[in-house]
Amino acid sequence: MDEILKQLLQEEQELQFARFNEDTAWKIGSLLVERSVSQSLPVTIDITRGDHQLFHASLRGTSADNDEWIKRKVRLVYRFGHSSFYMGQLLKSKGKRIEEAYLLSESLYAPHGGCFPIIVKDTGLVGTITVSGLPQEEDHKLVVQAIRDYLTLEK
Repeated sequence: MDEILKQLLQEEQELQFARFNEDTAWKIGSLLVERSVSQSLPVTIDITRGDHQLFHASLRGTSADNDEWIKRKVRLVYRFGHSSFYMGQLLKSKGKRIEEAYLLSESLYAPHGGCFPIIVKDTGLVGTITVSGLPQEEDHKLVVQAIRDYLTLEK
């Protein structure tokens, strides 16, 4: 379990942006939509900076429930500053639910994969990129791969 947590923290260190604006959100969101459509993935994609929603797309097979999952995952990432998958794995390693560990309701905070913090180097957490609709590890991997691909293209 410790190895998974280390790997997830390493992703957060590695996948940081020099800057993040509306154009960045559009490019990453579009990349996620293209990839999801080509693989017929039933996902909702959401990108925020602070309280500002910069990108949102709901693909075939999703519902309003996906929007609620996104809100809960985003709230968790802003609260703890780590990916929602990391927080879920951390709780799992402790054998606790979020209610026990942090006195937070799971109806408001979802420690399930799919929401990744947008971290700007020398600034910190400025937003989130979230996917909902797949098993939580697949949601997480889809977001991480899109960020990795974007950062590679921008070099």
